[in-house]
Amino acid sequence: MQAHNKNASAPGRRLSILVADDDVDTVVTLAAILRDAGHVVHTCADARIVIEAIQRYQPEVCILDIVMPGKTGFSIAREVNRMNFRKRPVLIAMTGVFTRPSDDIVAKSAGFDHFFRKGGEPSALLDLISELAGGELPPAA
Repeated sequence: MQAHNKNASAPGRRLSILVADDDVDTVVTLAAILRDAGHVVHTCADARIVIEAIQRYQPEVCILDIVMPGKTGFSIAREVNRMNFRKRPVLIAMTGVFTRPSDDIVAKSAGFDHFFRKGGEPSALLDLISELAGGELPPAA
């Protein structure tokens, strides 16, 4: 988490973020980390109602697990990209299953802006969120 400390004093606005994952522990942990960073966080542990949650909360960022029962993150991303948002949320894929380098390409082709693997330090994700909050959209990796 040391890498995140450099951003702690960086100017940035509070983002509205939706975290969707069928693993409740992941949702709770990630939501706590993001709230501690000063953001407004909405959570959803049921993939079948993620679109409804996006429509209700109109988040600026959506962090979506790719593999969830009922609906995949890929199908949610495609659906979000077909919707007529005034400003489409930034879509961030999270996965513990898709670990090959080529999976990044698959996620981007489904409509995700960024791709992160579960199990690593959350500092890279927090750095991206901090950049988004500062108004700078980093290039997709």
